[in-house]
Amino acid sequence: MNDLLFPTVGIAGIGLIGGSLAKDLRTFGLAGRILGWNRTEAHAARAVELGLVDETVPTLDALVATSDLLVLAMPVDILAQRLPTILDAMRPGQVVIDVGSTKRALAEAVAGHPNRARYVACHPMAGTERSGPDAAIDNLFRNRFTLIIDPERSDPEALARVRTLWERVGAVLAEMSAAEHDRTAALLSHMPHVLAYALARTIKEAERNQALNARFAGGGLASMTRIAHSPISMWQPIFRQNKAPLLEAIDAFADHLAAFRAAIVADDAEALANLMR
Repeated sequence: MNDLLFPTVGIAGIGLIGGSLAKDLRTFGLAGRILGWNRTEAHAARAVELGLVDETVPTLDALVATSDLLVLAMPVDILAQRLPTILDAMRPGQVVIDVGSTKRALAEAVAGHPNRARYVACHPMAGTERSGPDAAIDNLFRNRFTLIIDPERSDPEALARVRTLWERVGAVLAEMSAAEHDRTAALLSHMPHVLAYALARTIKEAERNQALNARFAGGGLASMTRIAHSPISMWQPIFRQNKAPLLEAIDAFADHLAAFRAAIVADDAEALANLMR
């Protein structure tokens, strides 16, 4: 064992988050060797070509077997399925983290597992609408919150090493429960994606009906619909897995939208100003 935080780091899912973390691990000297696995062979090969990982392994099981730290950066539905079996295969001293956008389903999937303490649930609140290895960027996590979920359920030594990792890549740390996380993420992350998709659909349908030419749009529309380019394979499972908190968030937004509509129908300037204020 040397002085590295984690001699061998394995990253399952070498896209925006996994690839960006790989870049920072290398930049800050936090790992001796970085291995990768991806469900898409072309993405795995591209990750090696870009130098995000030293090499890839053919299976997730092989990545588990060879990693001191295992980073799970896969869609949340696959995470919920695979995390219990990954914990089954863990060796003493190994640490596993995920970077998924929902946490309650994961917490329930591994509750009571004998190796639960070696798992530290994480959610870096950083990202873009891009995906795949080419989306990876340097310093993605700097000055952005990374949430540590249910820290009391993780082994103190594993938790300390994970906290050190995030701090060294510049993240700001906060802690909360899985239930609190999912309510927070529904309002601050998941609902905005629903709204972006819905707004983009509204514009597209108007274009199809020849009601407008979207080329004339200003910066406001681009800002509001940017995240509608986010990958469906990631966001569809998030919406389904965080169903109850997300529906509450959508309903709350719908109430505010209805209030704006009513004020506009009534031509009520004071009501509109109050809503906007």
